Amino acid sequence: MTKLNVALLFGGPSSEHEISCATAAGVLGAIDRSKYNVIPVGITKSGIWTLAEDDAAKWALKKGDLAFVSDNGKHVKFGANQELLLDGNSLGKIEVVFPVLHGPYGEDGQVQRELEAVGVPYVGSGVLASERGMDKELSKECFLAAGVPATPHVVIKLADWERDPETALEHVRGLGGLPLFVKPARAGSSKGVSKVKDMAQFGDAVAKAFEEDDKLVVEHGIDGREVEVAVLQDPHSNTPRVSVAGEIIVTGRDFYDFDAKYQDEDSVQLVIPANITAAELQEMQKLAGEAFNALGCEGLARADFFLTKAGFLINEINTMPGFTPLSMFPSLWQASGIEYKDLIDELIQLALMRK
Repeated sequence: MTKLNVALLFGGPSSEHEISCATAAGVLGAIDRSKYNVIPVGITKSGIWTLAEDDAAKWALKKGDLAFVSDNGKHVKFGANQELLLDGNSLGKIEVVFPVLHGPYGEDGQVQRELEAVGVPYVGSGVLASERGMDKELSKECFLAAGVPATPHVVIKLADWERDPETALEHVRGLGGLPLFVKPARAGSSKGVSKVKDMAQFGDAVAKAFEEDDKLVVEHGIDGREVEVAVLQDPHSNTPRVSVAGEIIVTGRDFYDFDAKYQDEDSVQLVIPANITAAELQEMQKLAGEAFNALGCEGLARADFFLTKAGFLINEINTMPGFTPLSMFPSLWQASGIEYKDLIDELIQLALMRK
């Protein structure tokens, strides 16, 4: 059987660079090598594309030691007819790209636009859905327009904050008091996110968020459980497939921040399947599918909700969720009957069918 050439794209010029490397490690260790010839392409923090080591252990997530892509001098780029070139020499035609990039450039439509320009099929959502999914303002607008209840929020742009902070504060006060969460509008992995329990902390939280983006969202703290489902495109139906639910339980920390996700595993418990009723699961799966379609997603996504006394509120959709074997997305599908290796295969096949 002829193997398909799959370029695994990871790293990138975002603050989630190291998490992308960890996701790549998971894929490198599990992808079916009898079907796919994997070409790892690591993108440095300065945006240089390199031919990277095909070594899952090198890129794996280690506590206190996060791997990153360095410029090894082996520069690659796409040429004509989907060929990947190393210093002008062909590495072969790439049948599909698996871009396990997180954050700006990888999830916001930029790299998707580059791949479409050279005609290479890729895993995941297209340009517009990626842009919407990455931008918390745009995604919440889409959810609400589709009738999917979303978390109450206020949007603040850097220029507006610098010109007239009092008006922004007035809108924030309208959310209903403390606590507040201040988040960069276009960042992930809780980078730049702060929980504000005293308005004296608000200015510092805003400054921290603006380090990641020139637009932020402020949300009122939700009294509810954090529950998530994984979503897969169904190539034969407009109704996406949705996994069982999982719940995130955080102890000893203010919220599910970057360290809780990737460094302090003792403070987080991922409960799969979540302890919710059959009716609640059905409603959550329905809302996740509607949110997936509202953004125009393709391939995969993870939908994050709060389950409150009044029902579900969607927090966000992640169009390229963490993909290590222990991440929530593959773990949810494993609990739903799809193993990690088969999940990778299905996503590649979805990308090829879209072409």
